[in-house]
Amino acid sequence: MSNTIVANLAPIMLAVLFAFLIAWGVVRAAIAYAHRRGLFDQPGQRRSHKIPTPRGGGIGIVIAVLITLPLCLLQTASPWPLHVVITLWVAITLIALIGWWDDHSSLPVLPRFGVQILAVALFSVALMAGGPSWLWLPLWVLGGAWSVNLHNFMDGVDGLLAQQGMFVACGLAVLAWQIGQPTLAGAAFCVATACLGFWCYNRSPARIFMGDVGSGAIGLLLFALTAMLWRLHWPLVWPALILSSAFVTDASLTLLLRMTGGRRWYTAHREHLYQWIVRRGHTHAVSVAWYLGWNLLVAAPMAALAWVKPGIGLLACIVTYGIAAAVWLVTKRRLIRRDRYKVRHVHT
Repeated sequence: MSNTIVANLAPIMLAVLFAFLIAWGVVRAAIAYAHRRGLFDQPGQRRSHKIPTPRGGGIGIVIAVLITLPLCLLQTASPWPLHVVITLWVAITLIALIGWWDDHSSLPVLPRFGVQILAVALFSVALMAGGPSWLWLPLWVLGGAWSVNLHNFMDGVDGLLAQQGMFVACGLAVLAWQIGQPTLAGAAFCVATACLGFWCYNRSPARIFMGDVGSGAIGLLLFALTAMLWRLHWPLVWPALILSSAFVTDASLTLLLRMTGGRRWYTAHREHLYQWIVRRGHTHAVSVAWYLGWNLLVAAPMAALAWVKPGIGLLACIVTYGIAAAVWLVTKRRLIRRDRYKVRHVHT
């Protein structure tokens, strides 16, 4: 490796390390802060934990990313336009602030959603300038807003969202590296190591929960990294979407069934697949392991196939989501059937 390459990569590698250390340290401070302010998630019928647990630890991920992402994206090796970096920084801040506010005092749906749309739109407009057709803008905004919310929905058991953030961000980093984008790869690795720093406190049994401040920010970051890859080389959207297949499938199908069933889809519940696994008596660690198994055994190989053979990228994406939907439906049906059998057996 030449001295020039080493000189260009050294700041990025330091930023990746700092992302972990900053997140680890801030989350540790957030635990003490939550105890002082009384920020606890209480156990309840619609929650999967058994004891009061501090929330808001995702602030560690946010601060780590806000500090380290510009250090990577503005490196001279392959710098991103300043306006893109600034709008991404502003978007992350907006999502984090509204989530932090909601963690302290519950906010109505419309103000939160309005801020989410604004943040995603700001970043999308900046990224699309001089690039794809503006006809893509509504799709990008809706996709980004859905990413923010679905990752919030999927933050319900110890370690799950942090693990998913690490997996998807690492996958996106590899894709960026393969197309000669070390700065974007470094930014994605910063997201992954920031999630790792939080995971150290959130793995089962969790010492702190992420809260909306972190779950929304991760949703925005994974959308932003995917959109940036799309902007550079559009066929990469298929392997990128495959990497997120576990969460997108669970959140989307759960929401769809709640809406078609006439239930209040926007209220708290325990109907995601990962929640049903816990409801059937398995530990949080087992539930998280199911998603890790999917990511390593299905999502990663299919994403690699979509990258190696871009001509079948769309087909690979469709097949992956088709399999994910089938697995989700069959598994959830069996879990619900066993739960009903257990209830009948108890009553008899």
